[in-house]
Amino acid sequence: MAARQGIGILLLLLIILSAGQPFAAPTQRQDSTRHLYDRIMEEFKHRDYEAAMAGFRLFIELHSQSTLAANAQYWIGECQFRTRRYRDALQSFYEVVANYPLSPKLAASTLKLGQTYIKLGDPENARLMFDRVIDQYPDSAEAEVARKAIEATPPSEDTAAPSP
Repeated sequence: MAARQGIGILLLLLIILSAGQPFAAPTQRQDSTRHLYDRIMEEFKHRDYEAAMAGFRLFIELHSQSTLAANAQYWIGECQFRTRRYRDALQSFYEVVANYPLSPKLAASTLKLGQTYIKLGDPENARLMFDRVIDQYPDSAEAEVARKAIEATPPSEDTAAPSP
């Protein structure tokens, strides 16, 4: 309990310090932004998904123009996915795809859309997302995961072979 309070206080201090950064030098601001992002990632790594989600939302609010904003949005979706809030996760992953077209998280977000559709019992949309990953990012690690997911996904009734 005391450790959690200490983490919360540390996170609050980092937020306050990073919010007061507009007059700091750009490099100093970037370091502070990265430090805050890394601190929030620690919450995620410790599986405190609620704290991480709140932290990433605040990060986006404070640093929406940061190159890490797309990553923060992705990790919000990942927190939601891991807490079985699949509809919310869909929205978060779609936000990465729609709002951050140059993000290095595009392939991962598209893959997670497919995985989320599987969890929601929608294999058709899952297949569309997996196909998109393979088509748009053919040499990525995500494409390999998408190929395996397609193999593991049972065909829909429309594409299944007719029974005798």
